[in-house]
This record gives sequence, C-alpha cells and structure tokens, in this order.
Amino acid sequence: MLVLGIESSCDETGVALYSTKHGLIGNRLHTQMAMHAEYGGVVPELASRDHIRRLVPLTQACLHEAGKNYADIDAVAHTQGPGLGGALLAGSAYANALAFSLGKPVIPVHHLEGHLLSPLLAEEKPGFPFVALLVSGGHTQFMAVRGIGNYELLGESVDDAAGEAFDKTAKLLGLPYPGGAKLSELAKLGRPDAFAFPRPMLHSRDLQMSFSGLKTAVLTVVQNVRAEHGGSLPDAIRNDICRAFQDAVVDVLLAKSRQALLHTGYRTLVVAGGVGANWKLRAELAALQVRPNPKAKPEAVRTYFPPLPLCTDNGAMIAFAGAMHLQQAQPAAGFNVRPRWPLAEIVR
Repeated sequence: MLVLGIESSCDETGVALYSTKHGLIGNRLHTQMAMHAEYGGVVPELASRDHIRRLVPLTQACLHEAGKNYADIDAVAHTQGPGLGGALLAGSAYANALAFSLGKPVIPVHHLEGHLLSPLLAEEKPGFPFVALLVSGGHTQFMAVRGIGNYELLGESVDDAAGEAFDKTAKLLGLPYPGGAKLSELAKLGRPDAFAFPRPMLHSRDLQMSFSGLKTAVLTVVQNVRAEHGGSLPDAIRNDICRAFQDAVVDVLLAKSRQALLHTGYRTLVVAGGVGANWKLRAELAALQVRPNPKAKPEAVRTYFPPLPLCTDNGAMIAFAGAMHLQQAQPAAGFNVRPRWPLAEIVR
C-alpha cells in the first residue's frame, strides 16, 4: 500500500509517500520560518495561505522523487489536529479533495501520534511497549505506548511546553525567531556553573512538569545583567544563561523520564518532537540508566530518536501513521479538523 501524508498543522508544509513494502520513498518539506521571522512569531492567516500555495507543488515533487503517479496512491492521510485551525483546514481540504478525485480513502491523523510513531521510521526501530517523551514547541508529555492506538497519558507540562520555553527564553535574550535552536547552539559556548536556575517540579512524585517559572527566572537574571552593564547583555554572559537554562530543562526531562520508566516497568524510551533534536537532551537520554531501588544495580535503557530531519513537523510521520491505521482497517472520519485534540482521546 502507498500512502500520501499531508502535514499542515502550523508553519511547515510536509508531503511524503510511505510504502508498506519499501518504507519512506518520497519526502518534501517547506518551512515558513523566514516568512514569520519578520513578525517574531507565527501569523496564522499567512501560514494558511502559504500552505495552500505549497501543497500541490510539493505533492508533485514528492511523486517525482518516488517515481510514482497519482494513480499509484492507495490512501491519503492528513493531520486533523491539533494545530492552527486555518492551517489544518488547508491540508484537510486538499487531502479530502485529492482522495475524492482518486476514489481512495482519506485517513485523519493526530499530529502528536505522528510524532510519537516517527522513531519507527528509523533504521533501528523500538518495539512495543515503550515510554514516549513527546517534547515540542506545543507539547511536553509522557505516554505509555503499548501498540498502535494503545496510549496512556502519564504526565505533561502544566504550563509552557519545553519547546515553547526555549523559544520564549531565546526572545528574552534577543535572539531572532525561532530562537530555540540558536539558544541550544550558544549553550555549547556557555559555562555550566555560571548561573543556577530552578528545576521546577523536579522532585514531585508525579510526572507533571512546569517550565514557565524557569522562564521567569531567566527574565530576572537578564534584567539584572542589563542593569549592571548599561542596558547591554554581553555575549559571554548570554551564552552562560543559555547553558544554565538548557541544563535546567534537560535535568527535569531526564529525571521525569527515569521516573516514567520506573512507573511503567519499561526499559525502552522513545523521544519525539522538535526538542528531541537538542544535543544535550539526546546525549543525556542516550546514556540513561534506572535503579528500581537504591540498592539495585543500574539497569540500561534503550533510547530511540527519530532521524534528525523527522524531529520537526513533517509529512513522513503522517504518512506512516496513516499507513499503520490503514493496515488495521480503521474507518476514516468526515471532513473536519480539531485544533484542540488531546492525544488521550484517540485510544482505539
């Protein structure tokens, strides 16, 4: 079966072709980063209009890459939610129209389920069950994954997502939009012990997280530094702040990952979402070990990440998730979108 995947939940237009026999055979992505940078953030109306302009050319390029024609497509999958309403409508309308014209089924996919399953596109794939850490600009959640459609929410951020905190902190530091990735790069230049930022909810007995207070702590430090330096923020101090902020976020995610693994008894961790590309987080989680009790020997954890190009929003994860549902003969929904759609609601 050949599934065309359409992703348009926010500011990236992704189109991909996934074959259940040959794997990912076509993948095209257009990012609107440069367009939104002028405004310092995503402008929903501009995002929607740009998706409309890009979908057909990207589909044609994807088919050409794979050496396929429209007639070869067996189903069309698209992101139904969550995301920006107008952006989702652009992709949904296109996917439904194309599927109708081809006489093929349309498969609505939850955006976060796409991220959750994206590590299965890597050469080395995890097996079920596993703990999934979904860590992106809009969500930070721990899920127990026992199979396709069999998910349990274990815990999540009660305020800002980790990626959102990265971008907001980068803005406080005067970095251009989107600043999260730039902050991560500058953190490599910072001293690890120059500043001590809080680790919110680090020792709570649940798997909830909070990052808004950490962002506020950075703001206080930045204001003090600027007051001491005539309104400026020296590069060396900025780099130290980047390092301290990133270390605080990673420490929380590392501790909560260990706690989630102990809670479930699983020893496989899957990390997905844009923040999963962070160098510090990848290094720490790749070396993660757990102790069932203080006297027990450390137990190794197998940690899996999607390929770096698939950490951010993309059509490949939607095509793959659609193919998995098609193989299970799960019925498709009608033409609608769900800008707000908790992942826990898709349990089948």
